[in-house]
Amino acid sequence: MDHAELDALLTPEAMELLESLDPVTTAADVARAVTRLRRDGHDPDRVSAVVGQVRLRQRAETKFGSFSHRMLFTRAGLEQATRMSVSAHHAGRFAHAEMRLVADLGCGIGGDSLALASLGLGVRAVDVDEVTAALAAYNLSPFRSGGAVVDVRHGRAEGADLTGVDAVWLDPARRTSGHSETRRVSADDYSPSLDWAFDLARRLPAGIKLGPAHDRDLIPADVEAQWIGVDGSTVELVLWSGSLAREGVRRAALVIRGDRVHELTAPGDADDEPVRELGSFVHEPEGAVIRARLVGEVARALAAGPVAEGIAYLTGDAELTSPFVQTFRVRETLPTDPKALGKALRERGIGTLEIKKRGVDIDPAMLRKKLKLQGDGSATLIVTRIEGRRVAILADRVRAV
Repeated sequence: MDHAELDALLTPEAMELLESLDPVTTAADVARAVTRLRRDGHDPDRVSAVVGQVRLRQRAETKFGSFSHRMLFTRAGLEQATRMSVSAHHAGRFAHAEMRLVADLGCGIGGDSLALASLGLGVRAVDVDEVTAALAAYNLSPFRSGGAVVDVRHGRAEGADLTGVDAVWLDPARRTSGHSETRRVSADDYSPSLDWAFDLARRLPAGIKLGPAHDRDLIPADVEAQWIGVDGSTVELVLWSGSLAREGVRRAALVIRGDRVHELTAPGDADDEPVRELGSFVHEPEGAVIRARLVGEVARALAAGPVAEGIAYLTGDAELTSPFVQTFRVRETLPTDPKALGKALRERGIGTLEIKKRGVDIDPAMLRKKLKLQGDGSATLIVTRIEGRRVAILADRVRAV
């Protein structure tokens, strides 16, 4: 979205048109909508802007739920925005720490600011991109009209006015600038820089949002590092400083699945358990737990240990599971050669197969084609490496807790 498209969108006529349009889910739907609106005499720029927003609002439902129906987006802004299920937890931490005014530096389209404002916190939102800041101002306008202290400004995080601010939320840009196609940049090229962000976090309580694969060696020793997983995907790492960091906590894994939320915390990286022989159960830790290096804590709770050094599958005989793992009951081990494996699976009537892997170089989709599955049964195949050799474990999922 450029300034011309923004100008075409932010008019009473365009907004009325946007609210009147039905969802468009396919390319054919888009073509029909554009044709109809052009035939009705609407300006081409307005039509393009409005139809584009209808598509983005539909995509945004997975992140913003019903909030998406009254928001405006850029494609890049939507891709980079925090899910509301996650930003609500961020906002809750600021509220619990009794922060009154939070500066959201690098606010994007305003997702985190929405969560903060919805809890009654004052927000000073700043973004370096003028179009993005304008969309954030629109998205936050219901809170401003309600009398809340919500202010959106266009500018650099480094030059933001922090007068009266109790805490900051920082989301450094980790991709090139733009409203559609962007690419990731190295940690040395984040904007604002990590050195600047960490220095600010030493002076004010702060939350700094980073990618989940951020280099652990670059994490300051005096912050709480919290990895967050949503519905099986590890989505971000947040570093908390000052009074926003919990006493005695330096590593945390927050796991969100649907409306269920669980968290594992520790004063530091957990020691791993010794390797065990394959038992009656295999447990696959959540990615957030693995990133936080808290697999050992989970292993001890399950009376389990890793199947091999460096492999994040746990095994044991105790009939236990946890919110921090997916658990599988082992049936048997099978040959790993695709031809022999396929024959064994067909003999067992398995036509539906979930394939999971760690420590082996296989393509599950290609393997599934080679297996030529037949039958009404279903199972999970776990392909991994134990004692230096490839192992195929046939198993069944255990109901999550």
